[in-house]
Amino acid sequence: MQSRPSGHGPDRSAALAQYRRRAECYDLEVAPFEPLRVCAIDALKLHEGATVLDVGCGTGLSFALLRQRIGPRGHIVGIEQSPDMLAKARERITREHWDHVRLLCAPAATAAIPVRAEAALFHLTHDILRDDAAIANVLSHLESGAHVVASGLCWAPAWMWPINAFVLAAAWYSASSLEGMGSAWDKLAAQLADVVVQTALLGGMFIASGVYAPNRPPSIAYAAAA
Repeated sequence: MQSRPSGHGPDRSAALAQYRRRAECYDLEVAPFEPLRVCAIDALKLHEGATVLDVGCGTGLSFALLRQRIGPRGHIVGIEQSPDMLAKARERITREHWDHVRLLCAPAATAAIPVRAEAALFHLTHDILRDDAAIANVLSHLESGAHVVASGLCWAPAWMWPINAFVLAAAWYSASSLEGMGSAWDKLAAQLADVVVQTALLGGMFIASGVYAPNRPPSIAYAAAA
């Protein structure tokens, strides 16, 4: 396995290779983390008819939960750079006969996002959260006041070595870089107001929620662990 120095940023070619291998079994692999997905989507505070960006949408596992909250008049734009993962998302949309779900096969940093959205979700997308250009591109397509939520892996306190062993194994399998794993949300949080960060899995996972408010200074608070 290729080494991934913790100080180096995301590697797109490595990520594409990872998800080419994982596409067929991805849904089963992440099934244990579905409660985190539900909590992250709840934190988006979506309303009927909203438009939401699902950044790094993978196989579209978040689509059903998003649609439950935005209803048939709402819109989802799924952004995913892996053609293999996006093919699975497209199959899901066809199978469920979903309207108003648009897929963009492009890196989040350069995706030509065709809407201004009221919400953005970054679920299990460590590489994207460490990419300044990706964050800037997504935020530039949000309405002021949009809710933004990120969730994923993070280092637990050092003494929680069994949890950190799990995080390390999961990160090596799902991210192209370990850079920023201690606070994977910080680049995004620096662009948001009213950020609240809550940890789960004894500190090994997080949900960070905030509001895109360009005219307000960034702010962050840490809540009790879930």
